[in-house]
Amino acid sequence: QVQLVESGGGSVQAGDSLRLSCEASGYTGSNYCVGWFRQAPGKEREGIAAIDRAGNAKYADSVRGRFTISQSNAASTLYLQMNNLKPEDTAMYYCAATPTSLWQSLLSAARYNFWGQGTQVTVSS
Repeated sequence: QVQLVESGGGSVQAGDSLRLSCEASGYTGSNYCVGWFRQAPGKEREGIAAIDRAGNAKYADSVRGRFTISQSNAASTLYLQMNNLKPEDTAMYYCAATPTSLWQSLLSAARYNFWGQGTQVTVSS
């Protein structure tokens, strides 16, 4: 059974940094694509960073250059390093995993089967 547990969220000031973690279990990391998504109140869930099965990373324009996605060597932990945070980054952040791999839709929430419970990130100006 695939399980994903996020941690590391919090309340910070604009310009600060946070690192989110996602502990994964129940699957072999190299066989899955994994990603980070976020959802602000009243908005759709947005894919912001993901890694495909070959280890290639993909980013949304809104976070490229500020956020970095990475995995532990065993692929059991997924990270999201968030630098230069902005108030518009305020959202619930989720990690997700899927056994399918299609680069074009790597940031599409509809492609992902397994989700964590989320961790809140709040950025104040």
